[in-house]
Amino acid sequence: MRAIVIGTGLIGTSIALALREHDAEVWLADSDPAAARLAADLGAGEALPAGTGEPADVAVIAVPPAAVAATLAEAQARNLADCYTDVASVKRLPITEAREHRCDLARYVPGHPLAGREKHGPAAARADLFLGCTWALCPLPETSSQATATVAALVRACGAVPVRTDPAAHDRWVALISHAPHLVAAAMAARLEEAPGEALDLAGQGLRDVTRIAAGDTALWTQILSANAAPVAEVLAAVAADLAEAARTLADGDDLDKGVAALLDRGRSGVARIPGKHGGAAREFAVVQVVIPDQPGELARLFQATGAAGVNIEDVRIEHSPGLPVGVAELSVRPGEADLLLQALETGGWPVRRLGGTGQRILSPGGRSPGPPISMPNGPWCVPSRAVRAPGGAGPTGRTRTRPAGRLPPRPRSTRRRWPPLSAPILVLASGARSMIALIAGSRSDGGSGRSGRRRRRCPRLRSRR
Repeated sequence: MRAIVIGTGLIGTSIALALREHDAEVWLADSDPAAARLAADLGAGEALPAGTGEPADVAVIAVPPAAVAATLAEAQARNLADCYTDVASVKRLPITEAREHRCDLARYVPGHPLAGREKHGPAAARADLFLGCTWALCPLPETSSQATATVAALVRACGAVPVRTDPAAHDRWVALISHAPHLVAAAMAARLEEAPGEALDLAGQGLRDVTRIAAGDTALWTQILSANAAPVAEVLAAVAADLAEAARTLADGDDLDKGVAALLDRGRSGVARIPGKHGGAAREFAVVQVVIPDQPGELARLFQATGAAGVNIEDVRIEHSPGLPVGVAELSVRPGEADLLLQALETGGWPVRRLGGTGQRILSPGGRSPGPPISMPNGPWCVPSRAVRAPGGAGPTGRTRTRPAGRLPPRPRSTRRRWPPLSAPILVLASGARSMIALIAGSRSDGGSGRSGRRRRRCPRLRSRR
């Protein structure tokens, strides 16, 4: 395939990189020559020459919505390609303006890849950005079947799934699943602008998940929202009504089961309807938590160990803990494969835990269980043992040994890793990934610098079993 990409931002450069992986010839153009040069330096293709040579198979118009029609008209005037497509996230505006510019609509296939990042520019581009993603195609009545087939082949070469839809329906649906969510994320992130630093110190992954997309390019998103204003306003009005009712219920102290709880239940139902892997129905997975040192190559070794066990990772998420040189990888696998993975990772010396059930059972390296499960999945619980790193060994944390239940670690020697200071008792006031980190890090009242002069305290839950 021979392709021209006009606009070397995140999407345009990612398309070019994906095509280059299939040995396609790609030429690049941008109103900012520096952006085009950077994309070329990244291996996305070569600069488009000024002369009019043989037309390419397809030209991708990767510019903001308001510039699509003018760019398309200019490209067709130069006869750059046999057919053309765009990647704007709204479709009615470019199509209307293309008609006004008297573009050749028989060779134009409006398109929109449902993929992106909160970052922008060619430096943020990735060849795998579109893998498994939906790519909407909105061929017009005038569009030729040959042009549609060529653009569909480009979409598949990028690893995406082409889906045909009507331009008006497309704009209604993206208002719901993309444009309005961006404004909701921005509204929540705006609350943080004047927030005290002490509040932000408590921020966790939930806040990051909700506000991540708010970091998008302001100028681009202003154009997108303006071009799809009416559908977006309709969705926002419905969201605002729900939030206003929830605020009224909380302020008045009314029956929360009829107000807030109902909204939460509707939200859970909505999440369950979001398509899962490969666009299929959402499925339930078992989550296996694995502590990994924050060192080069550790994540690759974990993936290799999982593959050697014959287990496919359906999804992965990494939880970091500020100030600690470890993290927790949460591996989503099929429920029937969770025990197999646990056994394989335990044998390899990985500290692991499986989420789910009535209690959370922590497994120390080597497969030794530090005690019976503690049935407090959402509340405070005591860490029964601590895996301590020692020199040597084949496992990811070296050879390990398990300290007796409820005992604090002794004063570290100079040959041992000095973990950052934590609080005095081995009492973790949260379950989940941070609890797994506490299993490895342990704690000392004096931060490992010496004796504090205070009597060591045992976890009362464990002391009762001694």
